[in-house]
Amino acid sequence: MSLQKIIPNLWFDHEALDAARFYASIFPDGRLTSKVTLHDTPSGDTDVVSFELAGYSFMAINGGPLFALNPSISFFLNFDPSKERDAKEHLDRMWEQLSEGGTVLMPLGEYPFSPHYGWVQDRYGVSWQLILTDPKGEERPFIIPALLFTGKGAGKAEEAVNWYQSLFNASKWGALARYPEGMEHDAPGSLMFSDFQLEGQWFVAMDSGYPHAFHFNEAVSLMVNCDTQEEVDRLWEILSYDPEAAQCGWLKDRYGLSWQIVPSSMDEMMREGTPEQVDRMGQAVLTMTKLDENLIRKSFEE
Repeated sequence: MSLQKIIPNLWFDHEALDAARFYASIFPDGRLTSKVTLHDTPSGDTDVVSFELAGYSFMAINGGPLFALNPSISFFLNFDPSKERDAKEHLDRMWEQLSEGGTVLMPLGEYPFSPHYGWVQDRYGVSWQLILTDPKGEERPFIIPALLFTGKGAGKAEEAVNWYQSLFNASKWGALARYPEGMEHDAPGSLMFSDFQLEGQWFVAMDSGYPHAFHFNEAVSLMVNCDTQEEVDRLWEILSYDPEAAQCGWLKDRYGLSWQIVPSSMDEMMREGTPEQVDRMGQAVLTMTKLDENLIRKSFEE
């Protein structure tokens, strides 16, 4: 299986493994792919969990109570009646499972953009938008990460997407719908909804001028697997905007979105290394701001 280039990483206080197991139990083709414990981190012993849902890769980390998940980054779940005869029933079933113990953000029902849609923040804090899709047009995957630009970032979604597309290969726009005149909070012409590709992967971007109490933070980051140190260096140099947020391969860009820029070789080392090798690698990463693949591999192999 080829390594997914951009992987959402979910930050939990201590529930990463429980959350991954729950998602794997309710999603199609859900499975845990690895669990590694890093010792003696600033958050103590930290589990790093990799899992797949419907063929889409996620990572989760127990990082302590530093960052709280919020709806600024959610995940669309596209239920397509042209591909699944009981798509609506499947949506309802997953809505019930994701809603249990969670918070409904938009009730499940009929909307102008979909005959059946709802938005929920689950018991672990992760947000999901479940939608019965229109099967017309280019096919979309089941899971698509969605970026909601709020606060100072409201109205900047289109600018941000154009910038991201300039940085990554296999990038293009998909659907695009703008706010009309007369909206209470949103500037006419800003993005009501859009989707786009980076590295051949679909994402959603939306503006919201509503006075939300949340915005992007480190609780959901986008981890980019880089094949060379030159790629790590290039993306780090361009994306990194807030020096105080830059550490251990993590950075924040000019829009507040968090990224992890990592050598793709780390995935193999994490999965196949001995506990001692993984610990040495983890300790090396803790000393770095931008990651250095050669130093990481040296620590792993010594």
